[in-house]
Amino acid sequence: MKKQFKTLICSISAAFMVFGNLLPETAQAYPIYAQQAYANPREANGRIACANCHLAQKPTAIESPSAVLPDTVFEAIVKIPYDVSKKQLVASGDRGPLNVGAVVILPDGFKLAPPSRVPSEVKAKNKGVYISPYSSKSENILVVGPILGDKNREIAFPVLSPDPAKDPKVKFLKYPIYVGANRGRGQINPNGDKSNNNPVLAIAPGLISAVDQDAKSGSTTVAITAPDGTITEQKISKGLNVIAKPGQAVTKDTLLTTDPNIGGFGQAETEIVLQNPDRIIGYLVFCLAVVLCQIFLVIKKKQFEKVQAAEMNF
Repeated sequence: MKKQFKTLICSISAAFMVFGNLLPETAQAYPIYAQQAYANPREANGRIACANCHLAQKPTAIESPSAVLPDTVFEAIVKIPYDVSKKQLVASGDRGPLNVGAVVILPDGFKLAPPSRVPSEVKAKNKGVYISPYSSKSENILVVGPILGDKNREIAFPVLSPDPAKDPKVKFLKYPIYVGANRGRGQINPNGDKSNNNPVLAIAPGLISAVDQDAKSGSTTVAITAPDGTITEQKISKGLNVIAKPGQAVTKDTLLTTDPNIGGFGQAETEIVLQNPDRIIGYLVFCLAVVLCQIFLVIKKKQFEKVQAAEMNF
């Protein structure tokens, strides 16, 4: 009986292994790279992991309430400004619209609001935009992208604030919110190689002896002749604007093309207060008491002035 049971278990395991091999592989795209490589996208020095691939610095902003009550839904709006008329160089060497992506690092306890609690106007803003937690263990970190940037230069993240009454780890304090946002393709691939979204530099000094373009593939070959007669050929992929010309003297790292990158990455941060409702009620009661005291003082002063006027008449 035990042998039959072991045989059954082995058969089921083998079936799962075969079925698992038939499943499609996970799409290798942002933000999958960061999610696979970093348990937390924000490093100890404050830099967000996206900056490892998107080298250019661009502005990014976040708008959120300065204070929220427990167990309430609010919007954290990430702004990713850029010129939508510009086209980026894609992997094929053609030109296309820029894509955008963003990561929002919320305080512990804050998380993505459930769909049932997201207001209809926020759902309308986020139509076609899929926001997800960074991982099952990091529900306070939200990611989105890549998505087309021309219609998503502002992304509204619906956030649910925690309730300290239900979670004793959460306190009524001021917390930081960190955000990172990129537009366009990165300059470094996840394996460490450069993408075609970089300017091409000369790898050897000398004189450019030939600049030949392949009409079929669209690539360009630049031949550099060194003083000793050695010829070095550099192949430049399709889509790059070659500025090297025959007869031009170059040194190592001289630009052979213009910089094709028009995107980049930016970071920003803000603060939010998880406000205690009792504190607000106490503040309102205090303000009411101060107002009443002022009113009573004015009334008492008027009464005293009337008494003084009456005594002067006598």
